[in-house]
Amino acid sequence: MQNQLGFVLKVFLLSAGLSVLIKYVLPNLSIPATATNALIIVFLPTLIMASVLLWRIATTAK
Repeated sequence: MQNQLGFVLKVFLLSAGLSVLIKYVLPNLSIPATATNALIIVFLPTLIMASVLLWRIATTAK
């Protein structure tokens, strides 16, 4: 039970930190609205997750 509570607390803190970053820091960045930037924003999370999952598969298969 303690392990699950720790995990939930970590996810909550990470989510809160990300929310603060999005609300207060990202509006100060001047990113031009181009098609290339839109594609990067859309596909980057998918590419990151795919690479993490492939890395985990490669490390557990050994």
